[in-house]
Order: sequence, then C-alpha cells, then structure tokens
Amino acid sequence: MTDVKEMMVEVGRRARQAAAELAGASTDAKNAALKAMAANIRARKAEILEANAKDVENARNAGKTDAFIDRLALDEGRIEGIASGLEAIAELPDPVGSVMAEWERPNGLRIARVRVPIGVIGIIYESRPNVTADAGALCMKSGNAAILRGGSDSFHSSGILVECLRKGLEEAGLPVDAIQMVPTTDRAAVGEMLRGLDGNIDLIVPRGGKSLVARVQEEARVPVFAHLEGICHTYIDRDADPEKAVSVTLNAKMRRPGICGATETALVDAAGAERLLAPVVKALLDAGCEVRGDAAVQAVDGRVKPAAEEDWDTEYLAPVISVKTVQGVDEAIAHIARHGSHHTDAIITENDETAEKFLREVDSAIVMRNASTQFADGGEFGFGAEIGIATGRMHARGPVGLEQLTTFKYQVRGDGQTRP
Repeated sequence: MTDVKEMMVEVGRRARQAAAELAGASTDAKNAALKAMAANIRARKAEILEANAKDVENARNAGKTDAFIDRLALDEGRIEGIASGLEAIAELPDPVGSVMAEWERPNGLRIARVRVPIGVIGIIYESRPNVTADAGALCMKSGNAAILRGGSDSFHSSGILVECLRKGLEEAGLPVDAIQMVPTTDRAAVGEMLRGLDGNIDLIVPRGGKSLVARVQEEARVPVFAHLEGICHTYIDRDADPEKAVSVTLNAKMRRPGICGATETALVDAAGAERLLAPVVKALLDAGCEVRGDAAVQAVDGRVKPAAEEDWDTEYLAPVISVKTVQGVDEAIAHIARHGSHHTDAIITENDETAEKFLREVDSAIVMRNASTQFADGGEFGFGAEIGIATGRMHARGPVGLEQLTTFKYQVRGDGQTRP
C-alpha cells in the first residue's frame, strides 16, 4: 500500500507541474500535439489492434457481457474514429483565455470573466479504450493535466494509446506528464486518487458502471463530475407521427444498446396507443429486442414479457426495453421524475405545446424532441468529443467537453482607483 501511495503521489506531483506549464501553452502548440497524437495512433494501428485482441480475449475468458465487450473492442474503423476525433478537437476553438463577459464600473474599473483551466483532472473509467484518447486530448486542449486510470480490462490497449498521446506532446514541445496513465492495476491506486494525491487532483471524472460511479461519489475528497446511470426514456405522445415513433424509438434502443444514452423505457400515451403501440412494439421485437411491458403492451403481441416493478428502474445496457402506457404527458413526466436518472429523455410528438411542456418540465441534463436519445454524445453536440455526461446540477451538465473542463477567474483592470 505504501508503495502504491508513494507512486501515486509522484504521479500527482508531476501532473501538477505539467499543468502549470500547460496552462500557458499556445493554441498552436496544443493543436500541433493533437495532430501528432492522431498520426501516432494511425502509425501504430497494428500494435493497438494486437493489444486490444489480448484485452478482449481476457474479458471473454472472464465471462464479461456482450455489452462490456462491445465497449472494449476496437477495429480499424474505431481506431480511425479515435484519430479523427483528436483532429476534430484540434479544429475546435481553444476555450482558455476566452472572455466570457466584461463590463466597466462607474469608478472606471474594467472587469472581465475569463476562462482558465481547472488544473489536474483524474479520470477513472472502465473498459473503453476510446476514453483514453478522448479524455487525454480534451484535458490537454483545455489546459489541464490528465491522470488516466482505465480498467484493468483495457490495460494493454490504453497503454499503447497513452504512448501515442505522450509522444504527440513531446513532438509539440509540451510537457509529456500532462497525460499520464496510472502504471498499475492495483485498486489501491483508485483510493489514492479519490483522496486527492496530497492536494494534486482538482477534479475526478468517473466513467463506467453504477458500482464504480457510486464508489467515487461516496469516497471522493475532491469535486466529481459524474452520472450514476443512464435510465433514458422515450415518450411517444398521442400526437406522434407513427413513422417517427417507430424509427426513432428503434434507433434509440437498438443502435448501440450498451451505451448510456440508449433508451431503456418507452412510454406510450394511452390516447394514441391504438395506432402507435403495436407498430413500435413489433419493430422492437422483430429487431431482436426483448420487450417487457404492462398489460396493455402484452395485449398487442404475444412475445411481450410481463414487466416487473424493478424494470422501470433498470439500466439494461442490452437489447431489452420496458414499455408502459401512460395517461398523457403529465403522467409521462411524473414517471420520468420518479424512475429516471436525469440523463437523457425524449418526446416524440407533432404537438408544439406538448413538446415545449416536456422540454421545460423534464429535469434531465438532455431533453429532446423527435430525436433519438443516442444523440446524447459530445461529438454529436459539436464538442469534438466528450469526457462523459454529467447529470448533476453544478458547473457542468450534459456532455462534458472543452468549455466544461475550464473554470474562470476575474481580471480587474484599473488606473489607480482606491476604495473609499
């Protein structure tokens, strides 16, 4: 334990020093690093695939779920997506130093609120190698040092990716310790990060399953950006277009069932159920999705399984969905408030008034109209990438991109003013 503590404190110390250097780095240097990182990843594609194959094999042997394997696995397309994502971040405006607001007081003082880096950010995540690149790159572009603690399941894949990122920093003349990977799979390292590494971590971002995020929120001695789970809803209103209801709900559930933005519960307005319920349920079942429903849902197709009370509170992360009929938008909003996780919820309707009520009253980080919940993603929002989805109410909410990884300070310019 002492060895792990000493090792992690040293990681934190080097990160703090790198963060101080990086805070003043030019936009050109940061963008050059990102482009070099992307080139390094492409150049080492074969090595990354070989390392990832080891990780996937180990995960299969350990009995991990298909959803877990899907998040872990890389192929040529996903590696190119990682590299392209880094180049996309390079094209985004640099938030550091941007003026959020400025004004002049009657006494002549000129005050500006200016974006600055947070400092050192610890990212604790599970089986997603792409998070290694996204998190490291977003932290660096926003002037922060990153300490990456990926799950042991992706240790080989993430290790090579971090080498590519650090080489990019070196090629651009930036401090390589601005991106560090925790060099051990010992879980004691996570505890040290949660304790703050002797004051060297300013923020923790957990990205993974419910148990990981719950532990971080319970034990962290530093601020946390987190979402506990993604229990996302799609509400099909009585005024929904049937074709949109089918296509959007099917995509929201089945495009990638294992991501946090996947719809887990569909709510159908009983007043429109006669024309909307059966087509949606049939499409889901025919696509290979298990449907668990209330009595009205079971009545439209014999393949529907009865829903238990706990289904309304379950994040399946699999091709399973619970479907319930509700008495209009008010009951849908009440159901989401009771069973949702404040992540992403959508309404399908052609009624503007109903849509605006839903968008206004559903208290989630992301609320959508006539769109798949799978758009809950920083890249889809134009952020280039994301470090996660924050479902709390402080500082950042929704996809956490470059701007959300900064804080601000006030710069006050005077000309000899004194306070009476």
